[in-house]
Amino acid sequence: MNTFIKPSQHALKTFSLQRCSISTSPIVYSWFVRLTNVTQVNTEAATPKHTRKRNYPLTYEQRQFPKLIGHTKTWNTFNTSNLRDGKRKAETVSDDLFLRQFIYGTWHSLFVSELIIKRRHNMIILSGLVTRTIHPRRMYFLIGYTEEILSALLKTPVKIEIQTVENKDEVIFTYW
Repeated sequence: MNTFIKPSQHALKTFSLQRCSISTSPIVYSWFVRLTNVTQVNTEAATPKHTRKRNYPLTYEQRQFPKLIGHTKTWNTFNTSNLRDGKRKAETVSDDLFLRQFIYGTWHSLFVSELIIKRRHNMIILSGLVTRTIHPRRMYFLIGYTEEILSALLKTPVKIEIQTVENKDEVIFTYW
């Protein structure tokens, strides 16, 4: 016959408080219990959380977890200014932030993938996947407009390489 002895609530409370070595205030205790909940222990940055029905769509790039960068996934920004004795470190980071904001504002809800920024010598190359929801003439206008404005603002040649997909569902790799 199995007999399971249920520990008292007081014993669990004192054990938890002894481990965290915080005061015995009920507010602090409830805060501690909330933060040490089992569902919050196994969290990781940039990793999507599983859903019960597995209906959360992920692209191929989102499915590759951050620990795989350099093995099966590559960086979203290619530059060599972060190497030792590299020049324009801060300017490169601020330029990348500006480029992403400008592209996502100009190409509003057209990009279905991450924007990839490549720097080759003096040229900046932007690439990504775009939906075919607008007329091709407008897309060509957006390409030319973006290249000209960014080239004038950043004082370096900017080129945009895009590939089109019919809709966002074509980019879904798996459901999580």
